[in-house]
Amino acid sequence: MNEGKPGTPGASEGPDGDFELARPNGTGSPGTGPDGDYELRRPLDAAAAPSSTDGTSGAGAAAGPGLLGGTPGAEPTPAGPDAGTTIGGTRPADTGAEHITGVETVEHGAPAAPVSGAESPVSGRSGPAPVPGAESPVSGPTHPAPAHGAHAPARPRPLHDPDPYSTPPYGEPGPWAPAPPVQHPAATPAHGVAVGAPEAVSAAPVAQEAPAADPWARYDPWAAPAVAPLQQADPVEEDVKRRRGRRRRTLIGGALIIALVSGVAGGVVGVQLERSGGIGAVELPQAGVEAPDRDPDSVAGIAAQALPSVVTLHVSGGGRAGTGTGFVLDDRGHILTNDHVVGPAGENGDITVTFHSGDTAEATVVGRDSGYDLAVVRVKGVRGLTPLPLGNSDNVQVGDPVVAIGAPFDLAGTVTSGIISARERPITAGGEKGDGSDVSYVDALQTDAPINPGNSGGPLLDGKGRVIGINSAIRSADGGLDPEGGQSGSIGLGFAIPINQGKRVAEELIETGKATHPVIGITLDMEYSGDGARVAAEGSDGGPPVSTGGPGAKAGIRPGDVITEVDGRPVHSGEELIVKTRAHRPGDRLELTLERDGEERTVSLVLGSSGGG
Repeated sequence: MNEGKPGTPGASEGPDGDFELARPNGTGSPGTGPDGDYELRRPLDAAAAPSSTDGTSGAGAAAGPGLLGGTPGAEPTPAGPDAGTTIGGTRPADTGAEHITGVETVEHGAPAAPVSGAESPVSGRSGPAPVPGAESPVSGPTHPAPAHGAHAPARPRPLHDPDPYSTPPYGEPGPWAPAPPVQHPAATPAHGVAVGAPEAVSAAPVAQEAPAADPWARYDPWAAPAVAPLQQADPVEEDVKRRRGRRRRTLIGGALIIALVSGVAGGVVGVQLERSGGIGAVELPQAGVEAPDRDPDSVAGIAAQALPSVVTLHVSGGGRAGTGTGFVLDDRGHILTNDHVVGPAGENGDITVTFHSGDTAEATVVGRDSGYDLAVVRVKGVRGLTPLPLGNSDNVQVGDPVVAIGAPFDLAGTVTSGIISARERPITAGGEKGDGSDVSYVDALQTDAPINPGNSGGPLLDGKGRVIGINSAIRSADGGLDPEGGQSGSIGLGFAIPINQGKRVAEELIETGKATHPVIGITLDMEYSGDGARVAAEGSDGGPPVSTGGPGAKAGIRPGDVITEVDGRPVHSGEELIVKTRAHRPGDRLELTLERDGEERTVSLVLGSSGGG
């Protein structure tokens, strides 16, 4: 039995059946062949080395007590001067051979042919003995051993480079090395000890080296192949300019892509915004809802109170038509306006009144007076009318704030504001008939509140919402005509009839349909260009210039006298004397200053009355 280790019975086997290394050949290094390798000897003849009954070869039994399975305690006896070192024995110090674990060296000699039917060096199975020169199952082709002291023949150079991994069981490479039969490592371990038979091993101590020297100890055909870890290749140095160029191209390409995507996205968003009117509802910040009430003394408060009582008049008749304004005097439907507003209606014309609420009603003329340029109309069947409160025009001072309401150019409910620019401004209006019957004389309130055609007859309110005048006339820079052929607009010169005069006239028109005029009873020379009002030399109708028994005659006024003051206020013309006179009521007392023959005199008289026209 070979204890499970591969070997060929013969004189070259050691006590455990292993092959032994050959002696050095030629002049090479000790224990190496011509190419520096150790070479194996051919198997010894089986007849020269018969196996012993205890599993050790015959030649190995005479080697000495240091052999595996030898007699314990026997002295080691070398076979000759070139004898090798046995396992567990003492290696001669002068041999120079390399110590290989488990292998002993013997002297060179012709090996005996192995016995037919001996166990295989690898698998232990019987087979025909190897022929000299044939390939060895372990180390490749065998060569005849040279005679003692002769040089071994040179080995042929392998066709391939030596296997750097020394892969067993092939040994050195070469096409002449057939693969040996494979023995499962579970039955026979790589180091050659039979599994389950540890008692076959001698009890003698065996010095063993690291099993790594035995190629069988490292071979496991069923083991998973070792996978070497992957290694990262060393970076390749790139040209700096090439890298910069590639980076620049990358950046430019990215910028172009971003621009393209942005353009497309912007177009889509723009189309969506145009279709839907925006991303969402636009809500700008603004103040919250406030109470509609305003300070009663403010323009808004005054307008809010007065607008329901202001009406718009549309008049037509006799081929003419016009628009004006009026305001409610009482709850019976009386409305005060200008005479020139209702003038186009004549005797059979139509007058339509439109209220601030939008309701309309037909109106009729109650009374009119061209000298005062005032008229009263009345609507019937209308309830819930709110009259405007009336103020006192004598209390008005220059600079007081005022609010004008009317329908300029048929824009109903227009509100403007300003101040009193002057008071007791004598003006005359009308005169289209040419005979003077339609001329009005007004001691007017002047205002810079915008008054335009259509405001006529509307109220002029003070700071407390009370009526202090009736808007009646304007002064324009171009003579009253605008480029389109109509009346020009306001230039800040508006005139209103004082409410004190309007109140008296309105009362008379409502009661009698006519208004009375205060008179002095004299005829004036309207062509006098000097300062003051001169009494004419002849009367207008062929009568006396100073009416007999009239207020002037009783005061001692004579033809040719020049009146320069009324109640201490200067008078510069005949029109101004009329205006000052009509600013009073019949029965009022006046003090006149006059000049006669270069002398100045003062007279007092009581105003008379005449029927209105």
